[in-house]
Amino acid sequence: MSPNPSASIFQRETLLQQLQAQPLWDVVVIGGGATGLGVALDAISRGYKTLLLEQADFAKGTSSRSTKLVHGGVRYLAQGDVALVREALYERGLLLQNAPHLVKNLDFIIPSYTWWGGPFYAIGLKLYDLLAGKLSLGTSKLLSKAETLQRLPAIRPEGLRGGVLYHDGQFDDARLAVNLAQTAIEHGGAILNYLQVNGLLKDGSGKITGVAATDLETGTTYQVQATAVVNATGVFVDEILQLDEPGAPKLVQPSQGVHLVLDASFLPGPHALMIPKTEDGRVLFAVPWQGRVVVGTTDTPLHTTRLEPQALNKEIEFILRTAAAYLTRAPKRSDVLSIFAGLRPLAAPQSGSASTKEISRSHKILVSRSGLVTITGGKWTTYRRMGQDAMDKITALGLLPPAPSQTAHMPIHGAAPATDSGHLARYGSDLPVLQELIAQRPELGRPLDEALEFLQAEVVWAARYEMARTVEDVLARRVRVLFLDARAAIRIAPQVAKFLGQELGRNEQWQQRQVEAFTALARHYLPEQSAD
Repeated sequence: MSPNPSASIFQRETLLQQLQAQPLWDVVVIGGGATGLGVALDAISRGYKTLLLEQADFAKGTSSRSTKLVHGGVRYLAQGDVALVREALYERGLLLQNAPHLVKNLDFIIPSYTWWGGPFYAIGLKLYDLLAGKLSLGTSKLLSKAETLQRLPAIRPEGLRGGVLYHDGQFDDARLAVNLAQTAIEHGGAILNYLQVNGLLKDGSGKITGVAATDLETGTTYQVQATAVVNATGVFVDEILQLDEPGAPKLVQPSQGVHLVLDASFLPGPHALMIPKTEDGRVLFAVPWQGRVVVGTTDTPLHTTRLEPQALNKEIEFILRTAAAYLTRAPKRSDVLSIFAGLRPLAAPQSGSASTKEISRSHKILVSRSGLVTITGGKWTTYRRMGQDAMDKITALGLLPPAPSQTAHMPIHGAAPATDSGHLARYGSDLPVLQELIAQRPELGRPLDEALEFLQAEVVWAARYEMARTVEDVLARRVRVLFLDARAAIRIAPQVAKFLGQELGRNEQWQQRQVEAFTALARHYLPEQSAD
């Protein structure tokens, strides 16, 4: 994308004017997570007039709470879902090409404590390599005990026989969502956060003609006319379906996944650890990420959905217990820097009682009697394919004239070869403009906190270019401090509120309310907080 983005196109006032000026949209997408952004960008790439409305912030829900992996899914291969793995590996390769500033090749090691473990996993991972084809990130290989310990010096050596090394992708999930929103805007779309859809418009025959929405900042209501409406709200798809058909059967079986964040000293080095089978039958990852280590995840069936899910005590203890069985230094609860929980929007089985780890990660597209198109299931890695499939469905229904998807080779905002610019490398092609801002105002080059790498300039940048509207938007999804160190996030919240207030023209009372709201939310990310 352009190395010198214009701040004006990302301003809320500009986007709201765009919303009001368009009498009829070709596509309205409800939901600003991975799925919704994928649908919107695909629609825009085909030349359709496209509007996306998100009730909170982009990636506020599940899409900011992943294990930070762009992967085919070794576990799905073990379950025999070869088609899903092949599709995901292909999409992984495209994402590495289209967003090299956010996606990188990461070495994973499966340690083996049995004589058969190494050969067994090596065979499976050769198939994984094969399925990746020309977009492979590298070949897997067997490791001796010494080679395994050289790469993972922090794992338990007693009984270790060797390991298997394989390659997969890693990314910053929330920043990818923000960059996708920017890409969509740069290509002519209107993408708005904090605009909640609370009704569906229909004609006399019951067919959908648009949506009713409310700006949660001002209370302004909008009646938005559209040819096609897509429900891409993740774990909240059933809420929109109830607006369409009260009493409609549920499509989503939510499953909670929890992650703990530890200091990098628990797993020093650039290699990730993959534990292939835990006591509950899942895999567990310990992954270096932004100078810390992310450990997870769990798979806990839930019956309710919420924007801020909370880790259960048993989930925290499970992760600590499993990590302790493999690491030479057993992490304790007091070592945890942050805990985050997310809800997977798994496509619910219509009969039977499959456990959540067996429910398909493949996506499903449904069309209701009114013409509402709902897409559910899936995962971050396949977000682009989900968007393409949803738009293919809309054109197949005859709602819009056919046009080919252009997203497979569309660079995502910020796309630039990876550099060694430290944490600022994730700004990609925007980095020179960010550095220019610091040159103009040198005080913005100071860190937000002595214990953190993040700069004051990043708050200003988030407000001007990345549609951040709250302290939480900045600290959770623009610079990720809440997910990396919850105590530090609470500590710097007043400073962030001050910078944000200056950029958005907010008074001191607003700033104080922001700090209070963020502090209350951030406490749930502390290790001493959990639900029973």
